[in-house]
Amino acid sequence: MNYLAKRPFIVLFILIFSISLLLEYLFQLENGVLRAALAASLAVLLSPRKKRIQTQTGKKTQITWIFLKKPIFLDS
Repeated sequence: MNYLAKRPFIVLFILIFSISLLLEYLFQLENGVLRAALAASLAVLLSPRKKRIQTQTGKKTQITWIFLKKPIFLDS
């Protein structure tokens, strides 16, 4: 999970692709523009969030994700 949380572009690609396939085959949504818009909006909501915070040891990047209970801290 930490690997995916640190690389949001991989998460976005996987989510958009899988949601698009789900909308196409499960819900029979034929309109490509509508399918892409729905998939992209859901992927943005489910992707990890990055926030720069100031701590006593310096600036750090905090990554929070809906699938992780604890945030991930990166030194910057």
